[in-house]
Amino acid sequence: MDKITKIYPGGVVANYQVDFSLKEGEIHALVGENGAGKSTLMKMLFGMQRPTEGAIYLKGNPIVMKSSQDALNYGIGMVHQHFMLVPSLTVAENIVLGSEIKGKFFLDQKKAIEATKALAKKYKLSIDANVKVRDISVSQKQKVEILKALYRGAKIIILDEPTAVLTPQEIVELFEQLKLLKQSGHTIVFISHKLHEIKKLCDRMTIMRDGRSVGVYEVDKVTEQEISRLMVGRDVKLDIDKPEKHVGETFLDVKDVTYVDELGKTAVNKVSFSIRKGEILGIAGIEGNGQSELIELVTGMKKPTMGEIYVNQHPITQLGIKKIRQLGVAHIPEDRMETGIAPKMDVASNFIADKYDNAPFVKNKFLLDYKKIAVFAKDLIASFNVKTEGEKTLVSGLSGGNIQKVVVGREFSSDSELLVINQPTRGIDVGAIEFIRKKIIERRSNGNAVLLASADLNEILSLSDALIVMNSGHIVGYFPEASEITEEEMGLYMLGVKTQTAEEIRRACHA
Repeated sequence: MDKITKIYPGGVVANYQVDFSLKEGEIHALVGENGAGKSTLMKMLFGMQRPTEGAIYLKGNPIVMKSSQDALNYGIGMVHQHFMLVPSLTVAENIVLGSEIKGKFFLDQKKAIEATKALAKKYKLSIDANVKVRDISVSQKQKVEILKALYRGAKIIILDEPTAVLTPQEIVELFEQLKLLKQSGHTIVFISHKLHEIKKLCDRMTIMRDGRSVGVYEVDKVTEQEISRLMVGRDVKLDIDKPEKHVGETFLDVKDVTYVDELGKTAVNKVSFSIRKGEILGIAGIEGNGQSELIELVTGMKKPTMGEIYVNQHPITQLGIKKIRQLGVAHIPEDRMETGIAPKMDVASNFIADKYDNAPFVKNKFLLDYKKIAVFAKDLIASFNVKTEGEKTLVSGLSGGNIQKVVVGREFSSDSELLVINQPTRGIDVGAIEFIRKKIIERRSNGNAVLLASADLNEILSLSDALIVMNSGHIVGYFPEASEITEEEMGLYMLGVKTQTAEEIRRACHA
């Protein structure tokens, strides 16, 4: 990719004069803060967008791509962070979708299954071709996405945050598979914010900042600290300073809570725990094992089928979301775009979404005081280091990391005593990660109770005081001291290889 520039309508420069090159048979990391231009650059490489200026060459020949199909025709595939699979179809049906092996009139199921098995065997990506995608694990879905790209002839495969929701054991397996692909002549672009993984897996890296490339480096020649400094433009403290905890009374009490979803699946099964003021309780688990539903039960987004939840000794299972918030609960949701913001509203409106009907933002009982809202929003923009042109900017126009800062700023500025946080730093850069983690520790040190779910095992171990691990809707491990468990051991609990007895969990809960 030679001197690539991308300017969006309105004059927003996403990429400026970027050079990006790949060697055949390498694993090349692409790193940078959110808003640095990584995604835009890869969307152009995959034909989803076209450059304003610049050219793309494949083996010395200029190529023009008007669509992702063009990219696939050139042997370029992409596995997105959010998988693009059809849950109701089988693995084989998903792999051949759009490039079907047809019988006389319809898909030839037998040949689709044979093709999937042959491909899986060739690349040592073991998967059951007959099972429906909705019934397989996250790591298996990722294999399906990689096989989809390989089935379409991809020799260059772009992976966007591929380890975001995997256990340490699944990450080891993925890295082995990527190294096998590399040995077979494939080229991998590995987009990640996890610098220790980049150091372990990748050959070279391109670092981006503010839409430009700041250099290409041999991975073994730079430290994690140097990579962080190049990404952010300043020194970043990667370790978390966590003062000694001083706990108060119990603020959240969950008792024998069960939740059965609309498909009849028991997503949360007889879960009990409590959190005191001044401590962080972490929830670890592979995606889809009940932790997201548990967060939604605590915040009122779902109602339990059985059991009780108490906030500051008040039963909340029959209360609406607003009433629960008024009891002192703040919520940073898993999907910031879906449930964290109002995308068609500006930054200021999103900052006051939970408090617009309270003083000092209301005058004469009915009218919004826009001057006070503007002052409040400007203060939060400064305090939470939100990169935006101003409080009137549409929130959907910000980068992912800055949208997350808006959500965090709103929730942290509420009058809360319990913070419920799901994936606080997923898909954001090291600078924003450092900032948000510091803010979480500050709230805990100021006496807030914190319930924290995160797929980043390093994050959950570093931030949590106590820790629960979930598998198939159950608590399978409860650790009063999070420092007593390693990432590897936690991965075994997440996979269900290890479990504590009900009595061990009960004792730990009351430790």
